Amino acid sequence: MSEIKYGFDPVYDKNSRVLILGSFPSVKSRQTEFYYGNKQNRFWRVISSYLKVPLPVTVQEKRDMLIKNNIALWDIVTECEIVGSSDSTIKNFKVADLFCLLQNSKIGYIILNGSKAYSVFKANYVNINIPYIKLSSTSPANTRFDEKEWLNVLSIAFKSA
Repeated sequence: MSEIKYGFDPVYDKNSRVLILGSFPSVKSRQTEFYYGNKQNRFWRVISSYLKVPLPVTVQEKRDMLIKNNIALWDIVTECEIVGSSDSTIKNFKVADLFCLLQNSKIGYIILNGSKAYSVFKANYVNINIPYIKLSSTSPANTRFDEKEWLNVLSIAFKSA
């Protein structure tokens, strides 16, 4: 018997300009009760590198860094059945209500962190009128991660958002 798992609320405010959408929290993220809780995940390192700020450690430091720099963070899947942390096992899922977030912020660019986030987004938000791009997942399981690609897209996103 599968158990439904729940994701986290979005992190954003009315000034958020760039939205980064993941797929669904990993086991370690669910344990730490915040996004990208696996210390091997490259997400926080690449964002702090782009922003040229110290690597945040606590959940509050991570939230503060995002809000201060107009970054919104959420997962496209808000609840689902999942085995471990594997995106390929996600089933019976609910999709995030992006329109609510978009109406209450200044999002001008969306970055999709990995293939699952991209495929769920494309299946549910084909008519969205905001530029978006799929990037390689920051997950430690992704051997094709490209930090330069992330840094380049972050630069483009903030210039155009």
